[in-house]
Amino acid sequence: MATTADIKNGMVINFNNDLYSIIEFLHVKPGKGPAFVRTKLRSLTNGKVIDNTFNSGVSIYPVRVERRKYQYLYEDEFGYNFMENETFEQILLDKVMVEGADLMKEGQEVEILINTETDKAISCELPAFVELKITYTEPGVRGDTTNTPKKPATVETGATITVPIFIEQDEVIKVDTRTYSYAERVK
Repeated sequence: MATTADIKNGMVINFNNDLYSIIEFLHVKPGKGPAFVRTKLRSLTNGKVIDNTFNSGVSIYPVRVERRKYQYLYEDEFGYNFMENETFEQILLDKVMVEGADLMKEGQEVEILINTETDKAISCELPAFVELKITYTEPGVRGDTTNTPKKPATVETGATITVPIFIEQDEVIKVDTRTYSYAERVK
């Protein structure tokens, strides 16, 4: 058992009979009244994000999780298949457990959160940045530089992201998996 003073980003807690990951939090000490903690929580079972306010000092119930590295193998009608690199054990995750799945390519390494009490997979996290090849984008128009021009581009995994106008087809770019945004060109 812990209190709201122990809250950290990424912590997994048991709240309302569901497992939630803390995305962000803010301790607030108003001039009048008791202190409280504002949190943004993501459900690990359905992916929904909720806002919740805890009174300061209230008990929370953290869940012990372990992060293990797995390699993404393939997708089938049941979900996504992953393999642990050391034991070659394969696991199957449901599609709702994998956030940003359209940015995963075969052979990519991901982190899977495992509940240590039940030894079950909770969710899958992609690395912060992935390198993907652009399979289709419209050619940029020379001289079109009004208001930092952007255009849609389809990457090798099938996802569509917005890139600067100077990016061409068949280039490899770095994509931020948390915001689905272009980060930089890979040389």
